[in-house]
Amino acid sequence: MDDVVAVVVTYNAMPWIEQCLASLGDTKTVVVDNDSGDGTVPFVRDRFPDVHLVEQENIGLAAGWKRGLEEVPPSRWALIINADAWLVGDSLEHLVTVGNAHVDVAVVGPKLLNTDGSLQRSVRGFPTLWRLATEYFYLRKLGPRTELLNAFYGAGFDHASERVVDSVMGACMLVRRGAVEEVGAPDPDFFLFSEETDWMYRFSQAGWRTLFTPEATCVHVGGASHGGRLSRENLRGLLRFFHKHHGDIEAERARKLLRASLALRGRLVRGQRGAMYRDGFRWLGTGDVRSLIER
Repeated sequence: MDDVVAVVVTYNAMPWIEQCLASLGDTKTVVVDNDSGDGTVPFVRDRFPDVHLVEQENIGLAAGWKRGLEEVPPSRWALIINADAWLVGDSLEHLVTVGNAHVDVAVVGPKLLNTDGSLQRSVRGFPTLWRLATEYFYLRKLGPRTELLNAFYGAGFDHASERVVDSVMGACMLVRRGAVEEVGAPDPDFFLFSEETDWMYRFSQAGWRTLFTPEATCVHVGGASHGGRLSRENLRGLLRFFHKHHGDIEAERARKLLRASLALRGRLVRGQRGAMYRDGFRWLGTGDVRSLIER
């Protein structure tokens, strides 16, 4: 499609990169590799010679998106898609059609599916202290379909209807280049997690909207490309978002809230997940927000 280019950031993506790139067809594509060590780079170079391949050190997902956007030719739209995700059928055409029909939309997100075909919930609400509390203290289980108790996860949004939302998961999103020129590129200070939330929040603040459409679908492995950097990076991303958009005091409140909730979770949950919660609790106690986000 002449009015869309694709950006794929890879990190040890060999199990999925072929299916990802094949799903893009003849779309002009740049792959930014964040120092993979699994043979991704020579495979892409050999199997997809028309793809523009960029190699760099692993300085994070948002930095990879930013570099990719700088490398692709001018276009109306940029499709940003994870290396562990692939489009189904003519979903790219559907995304572009929906985007072109809404001149105030900066981002269009498709319906995400797990590899078994089940729904992967991808609609999110912008983080607030109350929304963190409803998620991390399990309050959303009391009212999973209510705006009051589950706005963080879209208040039980059914993912079956086209609707304006706060944000969508960054595994696959069509982004208007004109909106990027106005608001700016993804913030490379976000290494992993919350980078798409920050970007869509900035779009929203500038008057742009994010739209979810079920007319396009994308399979996403989910968690496969994180390289094990889950708990602490997720917490760091949330703290960075609060610090950037709400300041020191609100970010410190978020740190304390998250730490208290992880203390509770660490007591209630056993096994590997419980150990992850306890590790997050300890990490959040090693410094203030500024020191934690700068490490």
